[in-house]
Amino acid sequence: QEQPVESGGGVVQAGGSLKISCVASDRAFSYYDQGWFRQAPGKERDFIVSITWNGQSTYYTDSIKGRFTISRDNAKKTLYLQMNNLKPEDTAVYYCAAVRNSGTRWLPIYGSWGRGTQVTVSS
Repeated sequence: QEQPVESGGGVVQAGGSLKISCVASDRAFSYYDQGWFRQAPGKERDFIVSITWNGQSTYYTDSIKGRFTISRDNAKKTLYLQMNNLKPEDTAVYYCAAVRNSGTRWLPIYGSWGRGTQVTVSS
């Protein structure tokens, strides 16, 4: 399983916006639900948002609801995350992954991760 490539991160002031992307090499990208995770310094990697394989349904955790928007382009095998009204607590490395719902949690399907993209929000 080749790793996805995340990009688009950077440094932004609080209240600003960024759009990050993830390009998958997996031919099966369009068949899977996809999600974004993030890992803040000294913390575990946490799931934050998912989108179904056809883009028709999304799930946002409370921490980002109303500020972030997930989308996908299956023809380009690309996943996006539009982040608005960024807060210092959004500072983290962001990762994408194919995901499945265990019934109580969203989990990555594959065991490997890309390098992620760093998002830093200054106050």
